Amino acid sequence: MSESFQNSVPSTKVFLEGRYRKLCRDLPQTVFFCPTCKGHPRRRRGCEQCKGFGKLTRDSVQELVGWVAGAFFKTRKNKFHGAGREDVDVRMLGEGRPFVLEMIAPKILDVDLAALEAEVNRRNEGRLELRGLHWTEKERVRVIKETPHAKEYEARVQADAPIDLEKAQSFLGTRLAVVQQTPQRVAHRRADKARERWIEFISIEPIPDSPDWRVRMRTEHGTYVKEAIHGENGQTRPSFSELVGVPCRCVELDVTAILDVEGKEEEKRPETRSFGSGVG
Repeated sequence: MSESFQNSVPSTKVFLEGRYRKLCRDLPQTVFFCPTCKGHPRRRRGCEQCKGFGKLTRDSVQELVGWVAGAFFKTRKNKFHGAGREDVDVRMLGEGRPFVLEMIAPKILDVDLAALEAEVNRRNEGRLELRGLHWTEKERVRVIKETPHAKEYEARVQADAPIDLEKAQSFLGTRLAVVQQTPQRVAHRRADKARERWIEFISIEPIPDSPDWRVRMRTEHGTYVKEAIHGENGQTRPSFSELVGVPCRCVELDVTAILDVEGKEEEKRPETRSFGSGVG
């Protein structure tokens, strides 16, 4: 490879696409800056909320992937574009969530992506796993970020009283129209309004040797799933709690599949593995 090809120019960008599986409950998708000091080098000094760290979590999916990719491409600059995101305490299982990683001003362009993927997985065993990393194009950023996806979830649910299983099974498999007022937990960053979404409960079963229940469901893009279970004092109607007639709460939540907008399995997109298609 020629020296001129090895060295980048400031405007060079490359785009990598793949899926990530998040196997733990303490990892945000992107950098979780402190809301008080915003991670600013001067303002974070003496910040009571983050104690000077500038972030509320040690790391993120973006950082764990970006640090390794940066070493391969010889750049510290990157942008992470995910197909939506899950809460910090929610695992992303199944085939994983699609993402595009934009590497900015790399000094090396010809990178072995299989080796990069393997190194990310080796360093983060039990926390994070990449699948199908391949070269892609800039246009995929818009597609990844703007395409609505239904999701499939599995929740561990605690109930304040025994659930009538026959009553619960009466609404399984039915696509329900749910109206959700903006939850309090996101009111600081979302407009306060009522949103109508569909939700479909697939199964409910007791967890062996536990008083809790395992609830599987599919939901429309933008559904607040935890509130769809506990109802937030009538802010979401109908909720799972209302349907079974027992106050319930979600204690653990996993995303188990990213679906198409109608709630069906997505067709897999052919991977573009030839070098050069991701250079912008």
